[in-house]
Amino acid sequence: MLRSFFTVLALVLGLNAAPALAVDTPPDELARTTTQEVLAILKQDKALQSGDLNKVHQLVEAKVLPHFDFNRMTQLALGRHWPRATAKQKQALVTEFRNLLVRTYASSLTAYSNQTVEFKPLTMKPDATDVTVRSEIRQPGGQPIPIDYSMYKTDFGWKVYDVAIDSVSLVTNYRASFSNTIRQSGIDGLIKTLAAQSARGEAKPAPRSGS
Repeated sequence: MLRSFFTVLALVLGLNAAPALAVDTPPDELARTTTQEVLAILKQDKALQSGDLNKVHQLVEAKVLPHFDFNRMTQLALGRHWPRATAKQKQALVTEFRNLLVRTYASSLTAYSNQTVEFKPLTMKPDATDVTVRSEIRQPGGQPIPIDYSMYKTDFGWKVYDVAIDSVSLVTNYRASFSNTIRQSGIDGLIKTLAAQSARGEAKPAPRSGS
Protein backbone atom coordinates (compact mmCIF):
# COMPACT_ATOMS: atom_id res chain seq x y z
CA MET A 1 0.00 0.00 0.00
CA LEU A 2 2.81 2.44 0.89
CA ARG A 3 4.62 1.74 -2.38
CA SER A 4 1.42 2.26 -4.36
CA PHE A 5 0.65 5.48 -2.48
CA PHE A 6 3.98 7.10 -3.22
CA THR A 7 4.25 5.68 -6.74
CA VAL A 8 1.04 7.48 -7.62
CA LEU A 9 2.21 10.58 -5.75
CA ALA A 10 5.45 10.65 -7.69
CA LEU A 11 3.56 10.32 -10.96
CA VAL A 12 1.13 13.13 -10.32
CA LEU A 13 3.78 15.48 -8.95
CA GLY A 14 4.85 15.96 -12.53
CA LEU A 15 1.75 18.01 -13.17
CA ASN A 16 3.68 21.27 -13.32
CA ALA A 17 6.45 20.11 -15.61
CA ALA A 18 6.24 22.87 -18.21
CA PRO A 19 7.69 26.12 -16.82
CA ALA A 20 7.38 27.75 -20.23
CA LEU A 21 3.60 27.88 -19.88
CA ALA A 22 2.12 31.32 -19.27
CA VAL A 23 2.02 32.54 -15.68
CA ASP A 24 -1.71 33.17 -15.98
CA THR A 25 -2.54 29.66 -17.22
CA PRO A 26 -5.56 28.36 -15.23
CA PRO A 27 -4.52 25.72 -12.68
CA ASP A 28 -6.63 22.90 -14.13
CA GLU A 29 -5.38 23.56 -17.65
CA LEU A 30 -1.81 23.68 -16.39
CA ALA A 31 -2.29 20.38 -14.59
CA ARG A 32 -3.94 18.62 -17.54
CA THR A 33 -1.51 19.77 -20.22
CA THR A 34 1.68 19.19 -18.33
CA THR A 35 0.59 15.84 -16.90
CA GLN A 36 0.18 14.60 -20.44
CA GLU A 37 3.71 15.76 -21.18
CA VAL A 38 5.16 13.94 -18.19
CA LEU A 39 3.29 10.74 -19.03
CA ALA A 40 4.73 10.90 -22.54
CA ILE A 41 8.26 11.26 -21.13
CA LEU A 42 7.79 8.31 -18.81
CA LYS A 43 6.48 6.12 -21.62
CA GLN A 44 9.27 6.99 -24.05
CA ASP A 45 12.38 7.33 -21.89
CA LYS A 46 14.03 3.93 -21.51
CA ALA A 47 16.50 5.19 -18.90
CA LEU A 48 13.66 6.28 -16.64
CA GLN A 49 11.86 2.98 -17.17
CA SER A 50 15.00 1.02 -16.29
CA GLY A 51 15.36 2.83 -12.99
CA ASP A 52 18.22 5.24 -13.72
CA LEU A 53 18.00 7.19 -10.45
CA ASN A 54 20.43 9.89 -11.58
CA LYS A 55 18.19 10.72 -14.52
CA VAL A 56 15.10 10.47 -12.35
CA HIS A 57 16.64 12.94 -9.89
CA GLN A 58 17.34 15.30 -12.77
CA LEU A 59 13.74 15.01 -13.93
CA VAL A 60 12.40 15.76 -10.46
CA GLU A 61 14.76 18.69 -9.93
CA ALA A 62 14.10 20.26 -13.33
CA LYS A 63 10.43 19.58 -13.88
CA VAL A 64 8.77 19.23 -10.49
CA LEU A 65 10.45 21.16 -7.71
CA PRO A 66 10.29 24.68 -9.21
CA HIS A 67 6.50 24.52 -9.01
CA PHE A 68 6.13 23.60 -5.35
CA ASP A 69 6.21 26.00 -2.43
CA PHE A 70 8.43 24.05 -0.04
CA ASN A 71 8.48 26.85 2.51
CA ARG A 72 4.71 26.74 2.84
CA MET A 73 4.63 22.93 2.75
CA THR A 74 7.23 22.70 5.52
CA GLN A 75 5.42 25.27 7.63
CA LEU A 76 2.16 23.34 7.28
CA ALA A 77 3.88 20.03 8.01
CA LEU A 78 5.46 21.44 11.20
CA GLY A 79 2.13 22.93 12.30
CA ARG A 80 2.24 24.39 15.80
CA HIS A 81 5.96 23.61 16.07
CA TRP A 82 6.92 26.00 13.26
CA PRO A 83 6.77 29.27 15.31
CA ARG A 84 9.09 27.69 17.90
CA ALA A 85 11.85 27.12 15.35
CA THR A 86 14.64 29.66 14.90
CA ALA A 87 15.33 31.17 11.48
CA LYS A 88 18.30 28.83 11.08
CA GLN A 89 16.21 25.80 12.05
CA LYS A 90 13.45 26.81 9.63
CA GLN A 91 15.93 27.04 6.76
CA ALA A 92 17.35 23.61 7.65
CA LEU A 93 13.88 22.09 7.93
CA VAL A 94 12.86 23.35 4.50
CA THR A 95 16.08 22.01 2.98
CA GLU A 96 15.81 18.60 4.60
CA PHE A 97 12.08 18.23 3.88
CA ARG A 98 12.79 19.07 0.25
CA ASN A 99 15.56 16.47 0.14
CA LEU A 100 13.25 13.90 1.69
CA LEU A 101 10.59 14.46 -0.94
CA VAL A 102 13.10 14.46 -3.80
CA ARG A 103 14.44 11.06 -2.81
CA THR A 104 11.02 9.60 -2.14
CA TYR A 105 9.59 10.78 -5.44
CA ALA A 106 12.65 9.80 -7.46
CA SER A 107 12.63 6.29 -6.05
CA SER A 108 8.90 5.83 -6.58
CA LEU A 109 8.85 7.33 -10.06
CA THR A 110 10.71 4.32 -11.44
CA ALA A 111 7.68 2.16 -10.60
CA TYR A 112 5.41 3.95 -13.08
CA SER A 113 3.43 1.48 -15.18
CA ASN A 114 0.92 2.91 -17.64
CA GLN A 115 -1.38 4.82 -15.31
CA THR A 116 -3.67 7.38 -16.91
CA VAL A 117 -5.01 10.62 -15.44
CA GLU A 118 -8.50 12.09 -15.72
CA PHE A 119 -9.11 15.65 -14.52
CA LYS A 120 -12.45 16.82 -13.15
CA PRO A 121 -14.06 20.08 -14.31
CA LEU A 122 -12.97 23.06 -12.23
CA THR A 123 -15.27 25.95 -11.41
CA MET A 124 -13.44 28.95 -10.02
CA LYS A 125 -14.07 32.66 -9.62
CA PRO A 126 -11.97 35.00 -11.80
CA ASP A 127 -10.28 36.46 -8.71
CA ALA A 128 -9.67 33.11 -6.98
CA THR A 129 -6.20 32.70 -5.50
CA ASP A 130 -6.56 29.30 -3.82
CA VAL A 131 -8.18 26.29 -5.50
CA THR A 132 -8.40 22.51 -5.40
CA VAL A 133 -7.80 20.74 -8.70
CA ARG A 134 -9.35 17.28 -8.65
CA SER A 135 -8.38 14.28 -10.72
CA GLU A 136 -8.30 10.50 -10.75
CA ILE A 137 -5.46 8.09 -11.43
CA ARG A 138 -6.63 5.04 -13.33
CA GLN A 139 -4.45 1.94 -13.16
CA PRO A 140 -4.82 -1.35 -15.00
CA GLY A 141 -6.68 -3.82 -12.79
CA GLY A 142 -7.20 -1.34 -9.95
CA GLN A 143 -9.77 1.09 -8.62
CA PRO A 144 -9.47 4.76 -9.61
CA ILE A 145 -7.52 6.79 -7.04
CA PRO A 146 -8.76 10.35 -6.43
CA ILE A 147 -6.07 13.04 -6.35
CA ASP A 148 -6.65 16.57 -5.04
CA TYR A 149 -4.08 19.33 -5.59
CA SER A 150 -4.14 22.32 -3.26
CA MET A 151 -2.77 25.21 -5.30
CA TYR A 152 -2.49 28.94 -4.78
CA LYS A 153 -1.68 31.79 -7.12
CA THR A 154 1.61 33.67 -6.85
CA ASP A 155 3.35 36.30 -8.96
CA PHE A 156 5.11 33.41 -10.68
CA GLY A 157 2.02 31.33 -11.43
CA TRP A 158 0.16 28.63 -9.55
CA LYS A 159 2.07 26.68 -6.90
CA VAL A 160 1.25 23.40 -5.19
CA TYR A 161 1.35 23.37 -1.39
CA ASP A 162 -0.37 20.05 -0.67
CA VAL A 163 -1.52 16.90 -2.43
CA ALA A 164 -4.24 14.60 -1.12
CA ILE A 165 -4.33 11.05 -2.47
CA ASP A 166 -7.48 9.08 -1.74
CA SER A 167 -8.31 11.77 0.86
CA VAL A 168 -4.90 11.39 2.55
CA SER A 169 -3.04 14.72 2.74
CA LEU A 170 0.71 14.68 2.22
CA VAL A 171 1.18 17.58 4.63
CA THR A 172 -1.07 16.07 7.31
CA ASN A 173 0.66 12.71 7.00
CA TYR A 174 4.09 14.20 7.59
CA ARG A 175 2.78 16.49 10.32
CA ALA A 176 1.96 13.49 12.51
CA SER A 177 5.36 11.90 11.86
CA PHE A 178 7.30 15.14 12.43
CA SER A 179 5.38 15.98 15.58
CA ASN A 180 6.20 12.59 17.07
CA THR A 181 9.91 13.07 16.36
CA ILE A 182 9.88 16.59 17.81
CA ARG A 183 8.21 15.38 21.00
CA GLN A 184 10.97 12.80 21.43
CA SER A 185 14.07 14.76 20.42
CA GLY A 186 13.13 18.34 19.62
CA ILE A 187 13.33 20.32 16.40
CA ASP A 188 17.07 19.73 16.06
CA GLY A 189 16.36 16.03 16.44
CA LEU A 190 13.95 16.14 13.51
CA ILE A 191 16.53 17.97 11.38
CA LYS A 192 19.16 15.36 12.24
CA THR A 193 16.76 12.50 11.51
CA LEU A 194 15.87 13.87 8.08
CA ALA A 195 19.51 14.63 7.27
CA ALA A 196 20.57 11.12 8.30
CA GLN A 197 17.90 9.55 6.10
CA SER A 198 19.07 11.60 3.13
CA ALA A 199 22.72 10.72 3.78
CA ARG A 200 21.85 7.02 3.82
CA GLY A 201 19.53 7.41 0.83
CA GLU A 202 16.59 6.07 2.82
CA ALA A 203 14.05 8.93 2.72
CA LYS A 204 11.22 6.69 3.83
CA PRO A 205 7.61 7.79 3.26
CA ALA A 206 5.56 8.78 6.26
CA PRO A 207 3.21 5.98 7.28
CA ARG A 208 -0.14 6.21 5.59
CA SER A 209 -3.05 6.61 7.97
CA GLY A 210 -4.89 3.35 8.41
CA SER A 211 -2.17 1.19 6.84
